Amino acid sequence: MTSRQIKATANIAITKNTEEVVLIDSNDQPLGTSPKVTIHTSATPLHRGFSVFIFNSLGQVLLQKRALSKMTWPGIWSNSCCGHPALGEISTQAASRRLKYELGLELLASEIVVVLPKYRYRAELYGIVENEICPVMVAYSSLAVKANPEEVADTKWLDWRDFMNVLSKPNDFSAWCNEESRLLDENIEFQEFLKKIKT
Repeated sequence: MTSRQIKATANIAITKNTEEVVLIDSNDQPLGTSPKVTIHTSATPLHRGFSVFIFNSLGQVLLQKRALSKMTWPGIWSNSCCGHPALGEISTQAASRRLKYELGLELLASEIVVVLPKYRYRAELYGIVENEICPVMVAYSSLAVKANPEEVADTKWLDWRDFMNVLSKPNDFSAWCNEESRLLDENIEFQEFLKKIKT
């Protein structure tokens, strides 16, 4: 990472009203930035996002219920943490930043593993569209969760196999969480990660 990128990352604002997302083309090339509060509409442009799944030593995944005040998918259960990298910020750094902000979990970017680097999805709920190239990451944590009520209404830990059983039936989890979880479960690197943290 260059010194310019490090400086840019250090100055990233994380408040709801000032956060900007990176608009991209289908090849993940930046086209510019736009305020997060204005782009999520019925015609949301393609932009960068990320998803993280946090696990403990029992092989349980941390799940969060999104705060009712959130613009997108309010009150919906989803994976541990989602968000948007800033311009010049790599996805694992963005994940580290948001994990601390949303869940009080202090993890280094180097402790977060990108398993599905090119995942892309489009989903709609209540007339609001998410449209992202969204690397999917996993990480281990033994830290206590301290949820930020502005972002998270509730959290719970669930055994991964039990979670997959929940997702095999109609459920109340976000569309991206459903698809990402199934892709992870089919991924050899992810299965090795699960084995490693449980030993």
